[in-house]
Amino acid sequence: MFFTGFADEAGGDIDTQIRVTRELGWEHIEARAVDGVNITDIAEEKFDEVAGKLSAAGIGINCFGSAVANWGKDARKREDFDKSMAELERALPRMERIGCAAIRGMSFAIVRDGRPDAPEVEREVFGKVAQLVRMCEEAGMIYLHENCMNYGGLSYEHTLTLLDRIRSPSFALVFDTGNPVVSLDHRGNEPYRLQSSWEFYRNVKEFVRHVHVKDAVYVGPSKGIFPEARYTWPGEGNGDVRRIVADLLAGGYEGGFSIEPHMGSVYHEDSEVSSEESARRTYVEYGRRFTRLVEEERTSSPTSGAEERDDGAERKR
Repeated sequence: MFFTGFADEAGGDIDTQIRVTRELGWEHIEARAVDGVNITDIAEEKFDEVAGKLSAAGIGINCFGSAVANWGKDARKREDFDKSMAELERALPRMERIGCAAIRGMSFAIVRDGRPDAPEVEREVFGKVAQLVRMCEEAGMIYLHENCMNYGGLSYEHTLTLLDRIRSPSFALVFDTGNPVVSLDHRGNEPYRLQSSWEFYRNVKEFVRHVHVKDAVYVGPSKGIFPEARYTWPGEGNGDVRRIVADLLAGGYEGGFSIEPHMGSVYHEDSEVSSEESARRTYVEYGRRFTRLVEEERTSSPTSGAEERDDGAERKR
């Protein structure tokens, strides 16, 4: 088990990202963006610079936080699929060079102009994600699917269906604790209720290889792609963070916990603190609070870690 995080939330430049990681005493970052550009898209000379600085600092990248097949890409549009293919093609040799075996990917945007799990939509999603996974498999890498504003994020049942249709040793899950808090559960018919992080997690946990840690309280419906939310310190929202961590530890979890605060800057009440320094402090404080939470659960009385899952979890790949 190890700690890591989306250090671009502390600062855009790689020097700041290295600084906060070392301040926390961690050995990995989950690379997403450098100077506002995704790690898959930065120029080769910039990637060389980033790789060199990380190596000199003794810090590795545990996962590429790519935008492959993400919520901004429609599986029905050839140009969106081609863009994802190109992003992955650039990423794979970079991952091999830096010794990173996993990339975060998704299952394309939720369709808004029809039923998002209609048969014709599923054909496009399953077929195209399968091609992306195959590329990873051929390169010896893992495609980690995140439950976000994508097909797999429609409900835990949709994620299980995706896993069932794309059977590959290179296809697994990164579970995000905060995303269900602000996501509708698209099982059955409207009106849909909000998802439960615990319900989603316990039904997919056998496939979880990595965890994104964020916590939130739902505020209101979407004014765009993402619903309105108030992001909180870990364990203080509705993401069932403590309960999920306790269950993972009880089950001998050996993967990573990656913080993704989404809290912005919370130290701006001090007029002498710049917004950049405030973001850095927020990230570090988030990391410290989460490591304390994990230690508390590690040293507390063991939980069973074996609460019954919903019937949907019995579906095997």
